Amino acid sequence: MPILNQQTIEFISHSVDQTERFGRRLGELLQMGDVVCLSGELGAGKTAMARGVALGWGSRYRVTSPTFTLINEYPRTSDGRILYHMDSYRLDSEDDVLTTGIEDILLDGGTVLIEWPEQLGTFLPADRLWISFDPIEETKRRIRIEAHGKRPFELMTQFQKSSFGKNK
Repeated sequence: MPILNQQTIEFISHSVDQTERFGRRLGELLQMGDVVCLSGELGAGKTAMARGVALGWGSRYRVTSPTFTLINEYPRTSDGRILYHMDSYRLDSEDDVLTTGIEDILLDGGTVLIEWPEQLGTFLPADRLWISFDPIEETKRRIRIEAHGKRPFELMTQFQKSSFGKNK
């Protein structure tokens, strides 16, 4: 697993199941207020990662891409806290973003997964974990994680340790 710089790691997922397992490890580490951006083309693995994150978060709800609903909510069974899963693919303007309620969710310290985060522009918080998916083969993906901010850096470091057993 290459460490590209202090804020960036990169690794390969060899299957959808492995991408979900990586997501599960990440979900176990999430706290209120964490924002995770999932970036990549259609079919790149964003929703597979989201399924794993929701399981790790402790939700037992079926995870689907919220392409038409824009935001799905996945409550944690232990305490009812919500993991918000947003799909920004269909948002074309700042007005569209405002209609989603994402601004209120972020202000309230919600835990959020955002697919197609590029569509949010200035609405994206500065502190965020950015995960990019680059398809290599049919099910093989290069995954790059970039930490923007102190808490995202801690989250990335914890994920690296839980997934690969070491830091640096």
